[in-house]
Amino acid sequence: MLTIRKGTDRGVTRYGGWLDSRHTFSFGEYQDPKHHQFRALRVINDDRVAPGGGFPTHPHRDMEILTCVLSGALEHADSMGNGEVIRANEWQAMTAGTGLTHSEFNPSDEEPVHLLQIWLLPDRRGHKPGYQQKVFTDTDKSGKWALVASPDGANGSLTIHQDARVYQTKLRGEGVRHELAAGRAAFVHVATGTATVNGKELVAGDAVAVEHEREVTVSGNGEVLLFDLA
Repeated sequence: MLTIRKGTDRGVTRYGGWLDSRHTFSFGEYQDPKHHQFRALRVINDDRVAPGGGFPTHPHRDMEILTCVLSGALEHADSMGNGEVIRANEWQAMTAGTGLTHSEFNPSDEEPVHLLQIWLLPDRRGHKPGYQQKVFTDTDKSGKWALVASPDGANGSLTIHQDARVYQTKLRGEGVRHELAAGRAAFVHVATGTATVNGKELVAGDAVAVEHEREVTVSGNGEVLLFDLA
């Protein structure tokens, strides 16, 4: 069964002239009980931050937070003492756990940053806060699935506290497949470009929930994320 979530139907937040954000699931003032979460996947925010703009220090707790920078750069600082710049092809993982604060800004005076911020519910409350960052090159994901996050850090992926595996691919006309084990489901998000998912044509910002299927087939031109969820 395929359930399409059109990008044009997502929630929208525009703020201060520097933020343009699209929400696949309920977030902030955008609340939609029909699109609150999908299994453990709670948030996909498609953010564009203007030069010099950003999110001042704010708290999180009991959430697995992944950030994927698609273009530009994002400067991060947190209460654990981390201060990093995340660039295109890089992913960040934070375990908010018992609580942390962080800020995120676009350090450029000229170039906007385009990023996806993803929240996954953890397997339990009260984990120790943690931070990871990793580059996944075009070679890693070109025409194949790169495992970017998993519960066991397999294949050099970021480690998250949830029975979920997050994949990314960059397609230039070819196709990729992903098998789903019994009882598992997938959520596929088209980050850039266009893609055909199990015969359904999608554009950037679109997503599709895949349930009661044995595999996911994706072809197209662009970057696609796949969440394999219990």
